[in-house]
Amino acid sequence: MTRKKGRNDQSPLDEVAGNGLLNRRALLGRGLSLAGAAGVGAGVTGAAAEPLKDDEWSAYQGKTVGPVGVRSKHEDKTIRVLSNPKGEPRTQHARTPHHLLNGTITPSHLHFTILHNGIPDIDPEQHRLVIHGMVKQPKMFTLDRLMRYPMVTRQTFIECGGNSALMFSNEPVQQTLQYLHGVVSNSEWTGVLLSTLLDEVGIDPQAKWMLVEGADTAALTRSVPLTKAWDDAIVVLYQNGQRLMAEQGYPMRLLLPGWEGNMNIKYVRRIKITDQPAMTFYEARNYSPLLPDGRAYKFYFVNEVKSFITHPSFGTTLKEPGYYEISGIAYSGTGTIKRVMVSADGGQSWAEAAIQGPVQDKAFTRFHIPWRWDGQHAVLTSRAVDDGGNIQPLRADFIKTRGQSKTPVTNPMAFGNNHYNSLTSWGINSKGEISHVYI
Repeated sequence: MTRKKGRNDQSPLDEVAGNGLLNRRALLGRGLSLAGAAGVGAGVTGAAAEPLKDDEWSAYQGKTVGPVGVRSKHEDKTIRVLSNPKGEPRTQHARTPHHLLNGTITPSHLHFTILHNGIPDIDPEQHRLVIHGMVKQPKMFTLDRLMRYPMVTRQTFIECGGNSALMFSNEPVQQTLQYLHGVVSNSEWTGVLLSTLLDEVGIDPQAKWMLVEGADTAALTRSVPLTKAWDDAIVVLYQNGQRLMAEQGYPMRLLLPGWEGNMNIKYVRRIKITDQPAMTFYEARNYSPLLPDGRAYKFYFVNEVKSFITHPSFGTTLKEPGYYEISGIAYSGTGTIKRVMVSADGGQSWAEAAIQGPVQDKAFTRFHIPWRWDGQHAVLTSRAVDDGGNIQPLRADFIKTRGQSKTPVTNPMAFGNNHYNSLTSWGINSKGEISHVYI
């Protein structure tokens, strides 16, 4: 239980919730003293223990710098997990290794992607974007023309509606965060506001929707309400400061901040303005799962408030008792993250984590909280709240309304259930081994 103290009588190392959660300010400016107080000495030795000596790599000339930077060979495990490594003619997934990353920006080469017919080799000089339908003047836009428009830049996440499908399993799947939540990533995107282009073509007042089509072999199409187009939709040309990766929609893609990934059409080539949804294959089948009450979960686009702990998480082992930092990601498709609560005792008590700023709208927010592990059983979990008061639902409440599989789910690419945003919990045993658990 939390120890009661006066407002001005709280040591930075006091517990603020059960099972060793500490005041979120405990580590600020106390790194060196905390390392000494931990008593675990994990990778920390006294400077006077032995004279500092040159290592092997300090004795010879290093490699020549190349035109494109490369990662250290020692980071060769920080890679995406592929669902179709042989490149068979079927859907391909590449999942982000969140448990091996930090901060909020996902490196472009590690950003998740889902492709239904591989990566098209598009000549940017020949690619065209057409806007037509219920408009006054249909127009065609080349890449060169779009490059002349005023551009906006915003940081936001993209999450597949089917991300976290494994969490609908009736038993917790023992897999890393990469398998559980690997089809969500966060980048800085730059491009032209779609509203600018819609103003140019002149939209019929009776129009309510737009049908967006990609230039890949599947000609992937989705219906999007015009309200989103006028709000914050972007025709993206750059990701994290450089031109789009080929697998991210080069030479241009649609970005709908906070809305499910399948609607953020890559290789966008056509936008048809209409007065009704088109009921395309994906919106009529893949993204309309049935709810326990028999209704279809259809045309619900927003990715709800969500969080998960990335460090520590499944796949790592706590080597010894002592001080650790619990860190994770929170985000919401409806606004900014207001606060994140963390529990080390399976939800019996909660403490507020520190949020790493600046907090941005519809973007990843990194949270941290110090934790003193005593070597006994613990269950770590997080629960986020956004600025609209939306809070992650407890699992029992979520399953009641959204349902779950009657049998264990083993395929991380499984469809049929979408928009999971309940809690993710990690159980830690006395050996420091971490498993995925439900609470």
